[in-house]
Amino acid sequence: MTNTDYFKKQSILAPTLEVVNKVNNSIMSLLPGNHRVYLCSDSLCVEEGNIESQLDTFSPDVVNAINCLGLPNHQLFLKEGVPIMLLRNIDQSNGLCNGTRLQVRCLGHHIIEYIVLTGDKVGRVVLIPRMNISNNDTLPFRFQRRQFSLIASFAMTMNKSQGQTLSMVRLYLPKPIFTHGQLYVALSKVKSKKCLRVLSQSNSFMPRDSTINGVFREVFNNVT
Repeated sequence: MTNTDYFKKQSILAPTLEVVNKVNNSIMSLLPGNHRVYLCSDSLCVEEGNIESQLDTFSPDVVNAINCLGLPNHQLFLKEGVPIMLLRNIDQSNGLCNGTRLQVRCLGHHIIEYIVLTGDKVGRVVLIPRMNISNNDTLPFRFQRRQFSLIASFAMTMNKSQGQTLSMVRLYLPKPIFTHGQLYVALSKVKSKKCLRVLSQSNSFMPRDSTINGVFREVFNNVT
């Protein structure tokens, strides 16, 4: 945990955000020291076109339980030394962009101190507060979440790994790939098979040590 170089170019890759959260929480529980929990504050955006008659149907518990891509979780469990990844552009001139990886140095009440692990500002110490973040258009209503715009990055989704420079990859597949191109992205992150390990869950309908690669075979129908 004291070696900042350890987390710079290696990560666990998983297919879904749900699996990533489980892996991150599992590893966090194994680390020494007490964790700190940061809770968010959610509020519905009336001015964003939400129907006023439906606003009362979304209780705080319902909104708090929403986890989607690009949005931090309602509960953030953090410890000093934990690697994290930014989910939004905060200060591009200082290298604090979506996908930047950092390591926690000090946990405060309203602000967290980090050291930058990737990009052209490696080694720089930064302070990042909570911020207001709106959800994307995948939900039928819009709401605002006030939280630290980050996620623990022991593991990350395969899609999120695009643009990341990794030399060691551990690929965790509790279930087969479901999206075309995901497996290619994960396996192409390293230059040598010595730097790759794959853990896949056994299935009765598949041969041992194999997994499904999601491919749209329809694109080959008109190929002569």
